[in-house]
Amino acid sequence: MFSTFHIFALPPELLQNITLRSHLSQRVTDVSNKAEQQDLSSQTASTHGLRACNVCLGVTFLDVEEQRAHFRSDWHRYNVKIRLRGGKPISEVDFVKLVDSLEDSISGSASESDGVNSDESDAVGNLIQRAKISSRPASPSDLNPSTPQTPLAWFHSPPATQIGVYKALFPLKSEPASYIDELRSMQTGGGPEGRKWAMFMTAGGHFAGVIARVSKSDVEEENTKTAKQKRLKRPRLDTEVLLHKTFHRYTTRRKQGGSQSVNDNAKGPAKSAGAQLRRYGEQALRDDIRDLLSDWADEIHQCERIWIRASASNRRIFLDYDGAVITKGDERLRTFPFPTRRPTQSELERCLLELTRVKTSHLTEEMLREQDEAYLASLPKPRAKPQVPASPPVATKAKEPQLSKEEGLIRDKWTRLLDMVSRGRLDALKDFWEREGDGLGKIDAKIPPWAGERVATLLQYAAQSGQEEVTEWLLNEAHADPTIEVPSEAAVTEQDNPERSRITRGLHRTAYDLTSSRAVRDIFRRSAGTHPDWWDWLGAGHVPSILSQEMEEERDEKKKVRRKGLKDKIKERESREKERASQLEEVVDVPVPEPSTRSEPNSGPRRLGGSAGSADATAGLTPEMRAKVERERRARAAEARLKLLSGR
Repeated sequence: MFSTFHIFALPPELLQNITLRSHLSQRVTDVSNKAEQQDLSSQTASTHGLRACNVCLGVTFLDVEEQRAHFRSDWHRYNVKIRLRGGKPISEVDFVKLVDSLEDSISGSASESDGVNSDESDAVGNLIQRAKISSRPASPSDLNPSTPQTPLAWFHSPPATQIGVYKALFPLKSEPASYIDELRSMQTGGGPEGRKWAMFMTAGGHFAGVIARVSKSDVEEENTKTAKQKRLKRPRLDTEVLLHKTFHRYTTRRKQGGSQSVNDNAKGPAKSAGAQLRRYGEQALRDDIRDLLSDWADEIHQCERIWIRASASNRRIFLDYDGAVITKGDERLRTFPFPTRRPTQSELERCLLELTRVKTSHLTEEMLREQDEAYLASLPKPRAKPQVPASPPVATKAKEPQLSKEEGLIRDKWTRLLDMVSRGRLDALKDFWEREGDGLGKIDAKIPPWAGERVATLLQYAAQSGQEEVTEWLLNEAHADPTIEVPSEAAVTEQDNPERSRITRGLHRTAYDLTSSRAVRDIFRRSAGTHPDWWDWLGAGHVPSILSQEMEEERDEKKKVRRKGLKDKIKERESREKERASQLEEVVDVPVPEPSTRSEPNSGPRRLGGSAGSADATAGLTPEMRAKVERERRARAAEARLKLLSGR
């Protein structure tokens, strides 16, 4: 029922009426009835013997052996595990890209030992860990369901023959409409030496390279046709390995994955002996591969296709170096469009056979239509797009106007000036005002609004900050005006005297109302007494009274008298205490009765401590008990003395 053809030796009768078959030969317009179509198509497919894998995006198989081989493949195992984890299955092309991104091979080894299965499980597990599973897959479009790309291009030849060819065999950037012409041109034009392919694989320190002839030369083809004109048979597979080479270097730890250079770039260079050996192995492998490419340079230039299977880091071995035989932008470069195993010569021969062998099937038009409908039904159903509530408009902050150079300098000067006043740096303030005072205005200049202060002048700012020396300099030397009113939104609180706390709100407040200490207020009163004709101190300045030199001396004298009186009282109290102590010392000690000499029986109740003054009373007691007895004895003696004193 099924036939096997070589890609470069297809029968002429097969190519006469061949047409390109799209994967979806007929679109299903009603998307809402996909579930019913899936049930119908599955029943119809079962009656016709069609086999498909619902896990791997509805891929179909020709016979039972191919279906069983698919279920054992790494692609199917990966899709099963990724669906169990809540992910989305991928196509075979995407799976090949994932395999190429790994440093080690998926199937581990070409041998059939038990170690192969363990390597396969480890590699598939690494792919599962590296897969980024989104919480919610993207919803397909209602009208255009997403169709996964397949590496095969299918052609239909009436009445019931279909052939599949890998798209990688066609030239790059070729349109699907030109596939038929390219397929027909492959049957001729082999050249004097035939078509040649170069195939290279490297992974996990293993390398395998082959240069093979995939079609006969023009001379051999003519001789074959002349000799076999009388008997028409299907052409045999014309492939021949011309050159081959395999070798291995120690570059990766077993079951760890990743080369030593990748590990060094991620975690830093390791200093172990094994790491040194792996670095040497990587360098030796790179040198061996490049030497081999140089030896095969003439044959590689004659090749029609160059197949390379390597990771991103290992791909630089073939391309990115001075004097490279294969250039980076070469149109002959291809990657294997299916999963591969460990690089060996037998694996390259298997890949060569897989690429050159045409996939064939024999399905009628009705069966093809049913197959397409079943595939469409297996696609994920579209989801309604969630309606995102409109977010409230965010109030944008008004951008501050850009300042000119002069404005920036003035702002910087005011910032420095206010900082000096708040910290009480009088010397620096005097020098700064002598240099920059004329540019900032007079001493009563208004503080700019951008400073964020609720005062109007430097005098008000110094009074509010409690800086005595700066306030005195501003009043007596700089002649600052104390009658300027404070802005109405400021509040004044006296902090050092809670009983005399005064919070003034509203209008008609001056610098004196902002003072927070008595020393600063005295400066205002002293200046009012020294220079009464400068300002209206007692009226507009809100100064309650002046403070002259005589008033200060009188106040100081009162303080001295008050302090002297306090000292006399202290001395009298100390003398009375001394007299009382001397009277207590003159009290006669209370006579203590002599202890009884008569012996007391050992049995019977006894008083705590025994008889007073008896040395034997504390015998046998612990130090704590003896101390307690001694305190009791002294307490009794003290009570007796107090009774005698009260009697006198």
